Amino acid sequence: MNSEKLLVVDNVTKVFTKGQGFVKSKIEAVSRVSFALERNRPEIFTLAGESGSGKSTVAKLILGFEIPTTGSIVYKGNPVGGLKGKREFIKDVQPIFQNPFETFNPLKKVQSYFHDTERNFSKFSPGKYPLTERALELVGLTASEIKDKYPSEMSGGQLQRASIARALITNPSLLIADEPVSMIDASLRMSVVNLFKRLKDEQKVSIIYITHDLATAYYISDRIAIMLRGQFVEVGAVKKVLDEPLHPYSQLLKASVPAPDPETRWSEDITLSDLETREYTRKGCKFAGRCPKAFDLCREQEPEHHAVDDRLVKCHLYA
Repeated sequence: MNSEKLLVVDNVTKVFTKGQGFVKSKIEAVSRVSFALERNRPEIFTLAGESGSGKSTVAKLILGFEIPTTGSIVYKGNPVGGLKGKREFIKDVQPIFQNPFETFNPLKKVQSYFHDTERNFSKFSPGKYPLTERALELVGLTASEIKDKYPSEMSGGQLQRASIARALITNPSLLIADEPVSMIDASLRMSVVNLFKRLKDEQKVSIIYITHDLATAYYISDRIAIMLRGQFVEVGAVKKVLDEPLHPYSQLLKASVPAPDPETRWSEDITLSDLETREYTRKGCKFAGRCPKAFDLCREQEPEHHAVDDRLVKCHLYA
């Protein structure tokens, strides 16, 4: 039953209209996506893929920032659409955004975010902020490090950890972390990634981790969904999917780590936005235009998800 799950995303599609006037096209930014998180079994579930694959749109749909065109999203047995703006949902589901310098108003002291959040979600005496101190301690910061400081007076790593700490004040059950380490120095990324692992193991927080970085995804994830143009093309345990990827797109992503191979790039002189439009609107498999294993059926008919080796693969090769 849905009430036994923490989160159920069921066959969700989100359509956006692109263009103006009579020249309009519809793009399925998310196409028939489904997954679930267990209520009493915290995990880190990763959405991975290149830019424009629909990862962030899935996050916005779960947070209620966007409304699904079709399908449903249910949190603890209740449709997310009916929970938007409600205190318990805001308390329980917290976002962590990509750029910490956009999370905090540059004209507002960082500590004020913590104090405002704690006053709104607790009943402690005025002037006392034990939840703030606890949250800062979890991320390796102290109250003195943020006291009277504006965002510009903190490093990117400090500010991202502060962003995570602010999200923890409400004691959430689910964090949605959208590219949380892409804007901070490489030397600090592992400290944030390790923090997510500790939050899952020690605080029993489930995390939807959104990234294009397969290295950090492999290190912290329990399960992973590889996204391509709004679709899940391979879903399963992270070690199975990344050690032995089955979908040609997953294989290409793995082969591009740590840097893309110039020999495998798109051969046409084409901008990424043009490529995105082509693949989103392509008949058949979205990856057929770049796939070295594509055959005629791939260009004509969209593949189904097939169960292969304890994972789901959306590819005609496994029919």
